[in-house]
Amino acid sequence: MAFDAFALVLAMLALGYLFQRLRALPAEAAQTLNLVVLYVCLPAAVLRYAPRLQLEPALLGVVAVPWLLLGATVLLVGLAARGLKFRRAEHAVLLLTVAHGNTSFLGYPLTRALIGEHALPYAVVYDQFGTFLVLSTFGLWVLARYGGEQAPGLRQVALRVAKFPPLWALLAGFTVMPAHPPAWVAGGLQRLSDALLPLAMLAIGLSVRLSLPRDELKPLAAGLALKLAVLPALALLLAPWLGLRGEIARATVLEAAMPPMVTAGALAIAHGLVPRLAAAMVGYGLLLSLLTLPLWAHWSG
Repeated sequence: MAFDAFALVLAMLALGYLFQRLRALPAEAAQTLNLVVLYVCLPAAVLRYAPRLQLEPALLGVVAVPWLLLGATVLLVGLAARGLKFRRAEHAVLLLTVAHGNTSFLGYPLTRALIGEHALPYAVVYDQFGTFLVLSTFGLWVLARYGGEQAPGLRQVALRVAKFPPLWALLAGFTVMPAHPPAWVAGGLQRLSDALLPLAMLAIGLSVRLSLPRDELKPLAAGLALKLAVLPALALLLAPWLGLRGEIARATVLEAAMPPMVTAGALAIAHGLVPRLAAAMVGYGLLLSLLTLPLWAHWSG
């Protein structure tokens, strides 16, 4: 683990949370930072390393893992909801927050910090063809079933995917971007991609909410145990079975171990699905993951 990078993660998270509490920045600051990361820093980082990524059958295994874990999530959350007698809305929140990890804004910089920059393209493949598509299909289906919204059609899903800048950077990296571009291009991409970690962590610190729903401790404990322990353990078992070895396996397991996605929690809150539980899953999941993620990075090595 690169200690200096992980120390920067902690420092920027703390700074963002402090700014949030002090209201030192405008209310839309986190969203602005997220857009800068999404449209500038992240594509630059992908363009740096995607051209060096070998198009190999193992990448199909990386894509398969989040979809296999989705099936496990539906089964395990359903069993927990039945056994612990969760309310219908609590069941929905766990489906959203356990199935969808923060594999982009947290996953990308922590993959760089815990494994190395050269592992970043594997994290992008996991996120784009796994988590992002799962949210655009299964996640919106959950909202449609439990929140009264209309499920998206195939065209809407395709448009969401097509508009995502890192996906275009990934495709360009596989096709037209040389593995060794001119020095001025490589230097510019490096400077932009170096801003990914501090800006993403600052934005998350500005966004995270911590609340303790005492009457919802059981679903909170069950959801965090599934997301931070059970699912990455399943990914660790699946990796060799899918032909994943070495660095590609480490990146896949680490992505599977990411805490609940901020967007998934926000969608649950926006649809009135136990807002305190959704906020707690995101907030406490993030804090606990700072302890569990280094362990999964080590165990998967």
